[in-house]
Amino acid sequence: MNSISLFLIGLLLFSCNSHKKETNMNTKIVIAHRGASGYLPEHTMEAKAMAYAMTPHFIEQDLVLSKDNVPIVIHDIYLDDVTDVAVKFADRKRKDNRFYVIDFTFDELQMLKVTERFNHETSEQFYPNRYPKGKGNFKLHSFEQEIALIQGLNKATGKDIGIYPEIKDPVFHQKEGRKITEVVLEILADYGYKTKKDNCILQCFDAAELERIRVVLKSDLFLVQLMEFEEETKQLAHFATYADGIGPWYKQILDKKVGEKWQFTTLVSDAHKLGLKVHPYTFRADSLDEFATFDQMMETLFIEADIDGAFTDFPDLVVNFLKEK
Repeated sequence: MNSISLFLIGLLLFSCNSHKKETNMNTKIVIAHRGASGYLPEHTMEAKAMAYAMTPHFIEQDLVLSKDNVPIVIHDIYLDDVTDVAVKFADRKRKDNRFYVIDFTFDELQMLKVTERFNHETSEQFYPNRYPKGKGNFKLHSFEQEIALIQGLNKATGKDIGIYPEIKDPVFHQKEGRKITEVVLEILADYGYKTKKDNCILQCFDAAELERIRVVLKSDLFLVQLMEFEEETKQLAHFATYADGIGPWYKQILDKKVGEKWQFTTLVSDAHKLGLKVHPYTFRADSLDEFATFDQMMETLFIEADIDGAFTDFPDLVVNFLKEK
């Protein structure tokens, strides 16, 4: 099946459910993680169209700069685990044997074929039961192209689905002499995303950079501090001085299981006391770890732990779960 066919399927899906959808930060929200990445290769336009059809509250964009300063929607600063760059540009790898987005112009990046995520050393598909590696004709795209798609679909359907961009590895970009944050903020402003009312949540793992966005660059966007390490759970009071929410690894919320029930850390309650929303990552129906079923995972974290939203590769399943609740 080619990319155009998949895109049309997405359009047909959303046309069956085109009622106006209000986004409310006081409700539990669904964030399409890299699009509908449980079904189609992550961060492709097809995955974003399919995600849109599933009516999440937000669709995520990870952002990395190209050689000519275009923000590209891709999860990593590397190309070689989601594209065929090693075949098409074998001589463009760096000394560490990796291929970097920032070493290619936007036009060059358009020549690459995007595929399901794989191990760049073994070529094995990361999630073996997802869309088959190497199939289809998927391409990379720019942040502006994706914004245009989402805003266009909002106009056509009457929905109001938001964007949830992440600034990737700002320190790496700074070392390369680039100002990724300023580039992204300028694009956001050009497309009408300037304040907390504009249905855009900006996220970053780098706490110093997210604080700079608020304090130095004076952004009034809704900011979410992503978290990965245990020591960060002790820094919530500081995060609350500049951020509106946190995005922890969901395992940071789980403490221990007693019988059939989970006990939780104080992370969610501590964040709520500070006025911070909690949007953990990543809910995957095909990677459950501690849980017997995906429903059990959603019940445990959304209802029992009382999180405010979640990043998920399967937005349709989470949307349906919350509708039933």
